[in-house]
Amino acid sequence: MKIIKAVVGVLRNESGQLLIAKRQDHQFMAGFWELPGGKIEDGETTEETIIRELNEELGIKVNALSLHQTMQHTYADRTVELCIYNIDQYQNTPLGIEGQQIAWASVQELHNYQLLPTMKAFIDSITLPNKYWITPSSNHQDEAWMKKFDEKMTQDISLIQLRSKTTLDNRFITELHNKCQQHSIKLLINTIDKSFKESYCDGWHITTNEMLNLKSRPCTDDKILGASTHNLNEALKAQELGADFVVISPVQATKTHPDTVPLGWNAAIEVVSKLNIPVYFLGGMGLNDLDRTLKIGAQGIAGVSAF
Repeated sequence: MKIIKAVVGVLRNESGQLLIAKRQDHQFMAGFWELPGGKIEDGETTEETIIRELNEELGIKVNALSLHQTMQHTYADRTVELCIYNIDQYQNTPLGIEGQQIAWASVQELHNYQLLPTMKAFIDSITLPNKYWITPSSNHQDEAWMKKFDEKMTQDISLIQLRSKTTLDNRFITELHNKCQQHSIKLLINTIDKSFKESYCDGWHITTNEMLNLKSRPCTDDKILGASTHNLNEALKAQELGADFVVISPVQATKTHPDTVPLGWNAAIEVVSKLNIPVYFLGGMGLNDLDRTLKIGAQGIAGVSAF
């Protein structure tokens, strides 16, 4: 099976809409919409390729860019290894220089288009934040726990995992969810008795054991599903199951689990490179590690006390 290495760029206009292009009749997957870009030529770096491709296809000059995500997708006859770059600054108005149809669309409007398979994971990556806060797993209703939760309502947090090793009262969870909704924060439930039918949440987070015992995605596509993983095989299983993102851990040594051998950055980076869905790093993470995770194409960092 042939391997194709390609790059695409994420362009936004002043309204925050994204630029997409329709594949032409002579191209593989003709008629599908995608991010603009193309194949890497011999001797080119990925950065050189995206700069050249966007100039040839759209007539723009790229002034600043940053890695957004890497992914790999296997079709019946080929595997595509893809680098996605944020085009942070560019000159000129994008045009369909090569005769291709282009369009500006909001994230919500993207669902109205016939998109390449890789676009589903991309949409997840731009709608999920770069920080994922996990609540302490015990003493949920004591004063210290509630104070910490309320503090997150006013901090730069927009995704929270409610983690508990014991059964929680539904009214309590509903109260927390209502607080989150008031602050545009998504709340995922990770409790021992989750049914995947709870209405008082935005989705669920599953443990590694739960994930390994599932045969199919346990919830509808309009809900978020996260999964905890500890190696590449588990992460690939979560992706196959239909998880929207994974958390890989422990990346670095932690004080809470001093006897656990950390994966290390190289192993964590391999997970990012092999998965299509967003990957959060957990374990020994701090805000000082956020830039590093983003530069290698990870979604961001997760933690209880990391931020």
